[in-house]
Amino acid sequence: MTTTWRMRFELSDSPGALARVTVRLAAADCNVLALHVIPVPGGVLDEIVVRAGEGVLPADLVEAVRGEGAKSVGITGADLRDLVDEPTAALRAARTALTDPEKTADALRQVLAADAVTVGEAGAGQVQLGQWAARRGWAGFTQVELARARALLDVVDAPAPSLRGVLSDDGVALVLRPGGSSDEDAVADLHARCSMRTLFNRYHSGMRTVPRRWLHRLLNPPRGTTVLAQCADRVVALGQLIQTGTPDCAEVSLLVEDAWQHRGVGTALLGALAADARAAGYSELVAWCLPTETALVRTAAKAGLPATTRREDGLLRVSIAPRGRALKTPITADAAEKTR
Repeated sequence: MTTTWRMRFELSDSPGALARVTVRLAAADCNVLALHVIPVPGGVLDEIVVRAGEGVLPADLVEAVRGEGAKSVGITGADLRDLVDEPTAALRAARTALTDPEKTADALRQVLAADAVTVGEAGAGQVQLGQWAARRGWAGFTQVELARARALLDVVDAPAPSLRGVLSDDGVALVLRPGGSSDEDAVADLHARCSMRTLFNRYHSGMRTVPRRWLHRLLNPPRGTTVLAQCADRVVALGQLIQTGTPDCAEVSLLVEDAWQHRGVGTALLGALAADARAAGYSELVAWCLPTETALVRTAAKAGLPATTRREDGLLRVSIAPRGRALKTPITADAAEKTR
């Protein structure tokens, strides 16, 4: 049986009004566990979390606060999450949504203390927040709460940054940035420094140099993006995210210079591509590897991205879910700028 309740009500702006409410509750052997004052146009709302005494019913609590002049009284069952201060709860909800975008509705529900949050047009008694409809029967939403929910959605929907700083496993600073036509020479040099084995694992064909006509396509893919990993003035790795014929699927590929392999560069690059994929709405990344080449599977595991494999057309098809933890070891924008 629920004995802890969350109450919200309006009190007259007079000295001691809230104190008198707590005295009434104490007389009924009720303990106030938390108190929040919520600003609203023309005044404030008071919200309290109360553990009720034995035999005290919700109607008794409502009567107690109304006895001190409270208006618009709402009450609902409470749990331990309601004892966390609101900024902490909002930050935890944002982390939930960023870690797994599929849990955005649950994050919004926590921030709003809503009864339900669903996708679709808002109906009677609901409010619209982008593609989401939120409902709360025990009390109306305040503008402060709605602003907090919109800020959460802004964070979740924000595009991935174009310039990202990371550290290699051995502490070297690198910048991950979009590639462009001006990088053709740097990318040609990257390929020239790669071994035949590294190039074969990437392109599945014997080659020592990259034809010039390939460079423009590598850096300006017609249905995708290219991200470069740069240390000082040298491009040391390249990753691509290319749309496939399936709307929610993109092909991913990596090329890491031999001297930079096994140092976390591929992990950071794959994590950045996964973040871009989430922002673009992809639910699957697919890569094609040689049957004996399992480096990408290990890289995905290190990046915290679930991956599965199967043999197909003589190759290893790697399927990666673009959800997981954030990029490892981020550095500040100032530190990233110094590596350019």
